Amino acid sequence: MKPISSAAVLARFGYAISDPTRARILMELAHAPTYPAALADKLEVSRQSISNHLSCLRDCGLAVAVQEGRRSRYELAHPALAHALNDLLGVVLEASEGHLPHP
Repeated sequence: MKPISSAAVLARFGYAISDPTRARILMELAHAPTYPAALADKLEVSRQSISNHLSCLRDCGLAVAVQEGRRSRYELAHPALAHALNDLLGVVLEASEGHLPHP
């Protein structure tokens, strides 16, 4: 199996966060693990849509499903992702407000 390049990994991450619903799901998971039905209710999105987005996030390696009997709880694939997502959000918000120096 051929190793995945750093550029491909970043492109996959970019794809995962390019959809506003997936980005919102990631931010929710950064706060705490949760269940698909709870995400659907909180984000006001259909359960089918949440399921599709969670599948994408799993395939991108950003989220994992933890089986709890007949239910699955979702959480970030790595604890450091919560910190990274919050840092990325902070930088992007600063940049969009014009607070970052231009290179």
